[in-house]
Amino acid sequence: MGVVNRKPDCKRAARAILALVTVACAFLILPSRSSENAVGARIDFDQAHTQWRNDSQGPDTSVLDSWQALLKRIEPLADREKLSQVNTFVHKTLNYQLDSALWNREDYWATPLETLSRGMGDCEDFVIIQYITLLSAGISDEQLRLIYVRARIGGPASPITRAHMVLGYYPEPGAEPILLDSLMEDILPANERTDLTPVFSFNSSELWAGGAGASAGSSTARLSPWRNVLNRMKSEGVSFNVSR
Repeated sequence: MGVVNRKPDCKRAARAILALVTVACAFLILPSRSSENAVGARIDFDQAHTQWRNDSQGPDTSVLDSWQALLKRIEPLADREKLSQVNTFVHKTLNYQLDSALWNREDYWATPLETLSRGMGDCEDFVIIQYITLLSAGISDEQLRLIYVRARIGGPASPITRAHMVLGYYPEPGAEPILLDSLMEDILPANERTDLTPVFSFNSSELWAGGAGASAGSSTARLSPWRNVLNRMKSEGVSFNVSR
């Protein structure tokens, strides 16, 4: 497996969000919160099926059944195997498509059900479904970050960059993140992704900016697209163990 021929295009969302944060110079190495305060998620698949029917997605719910089976299968596995199987599922299930073609909008953050029902999504959509799936499979929120980056297009010496999003997994506090990416099927540590320059990161509760990894506040308060998609997920059966 290797690079997939896709071009990142998350420009409008990045411009809006970059106005809120300070640019970081390195992938953020973040402190861990107490495990007692770790945020997790669960998916009520009965509610998900109901929402699927209410949205007139048709009678074929096989992709939802596959998603549910994936979660059952990976729950007892080690974290690295969870990352591998979720990444494989998402890349096999989804095709890359820009929001302008899929939603007739310049920028739209889709819920997992919206993405699965169309079988397509852009970089944020890939990351969102990976994040929710891994969180529901038992990986703590404190180990996962949705990371905005600048992706270099055309090789190491190319001056051309595009806004892009990847998912970072931090195996332990202070560790270098491992990255899942819609642009490629390989899961690689951040130090092997020299084509990416990180900007900021966030999860279900916080936003981080700056090389020191200091919190820049609540992600849902600062990022309206993120707050919006989290709220829409509730009707699809996605719930967190703390109030969002």
